[in-house]
Amino acid sequence: MEKDSPESYGSRVQVKVCGLTRVDDAVACARAGVDAIGLVFYPPSSRFIDDTLAREISACLPESVCPVGVFVDEPLSVIMKRVEKCRLRAVQLHGFEPPYLVYELLAAGVHVIKTFFANRRPAFADLSSYPMSACLVESGAGQQPGGNALAWNWRSAKGKLEGRSIILAGGLDPENVTDAINEVFPDAVDVSSGVESAPGRKDMEKVRAFVEAALKTKPGRKLRRIFQ
Repeated sequence: MEKDSPESYGSRVQVKVCGLTRVDDAVACARAGVDAIGLVFYPPSSRFIDDTLAREISACLPESVCPVGVFVDEPLSVIMKRVEKCRLRAVQLHGFEPPYLVYELLAAGVHVIKTFFANRRPAFADLSSYPMSACLVESGAGQQPGGNALAWNWRSAKGKLEGRSIILAGGLDPENVTDAINEVFPDAVDVSSGVESAPGRKDMEKVRAFVEAALKTKPGRKLRRIFQ
């Protein structure tokens, strides 16, 4: 895990909106105050985008918003090619990636978020095997690698993630994000279908409501800044 520095800490929960497929949605999300947007490079996903569109979206973002590439079981060469071509500042590994891949990406200077699941491997018990910059936790109960819009027992992750930079995901929306933050005390929250009007198309009223609810909720611990 990367070493902490004074700038590694913040006073609020950070927000990532995942599954962007349109430049105008990305710009609107940035204006709404999100800290990161997720670009999905998993072809079976309804939110999959190609390299050209991903690069356009990354280019339109202000420096304050981190473009994150979401990958599922891709080799190092494919990930690094897209990091460079699509101007990604972080990658999210959402499959069964082995620890050595995380080591290789970190050695290449890439900020790595690794996903762990409550209902399948890699599970919370596997956390100690990985050296990632941050961990994302969610259910893993649906057919797709993502959250599948399924809420889950967020409290089950509490106490198993101490000392980690935590992103909470899975079934979040503007109505439940406050409760989820108060149960888990994450450093960041990640939402996709919970702020959509259709797969890949964000409802900006929902995005703004989600950001507002997340930012006004104060977890009872010191918070790490994952997206910088």
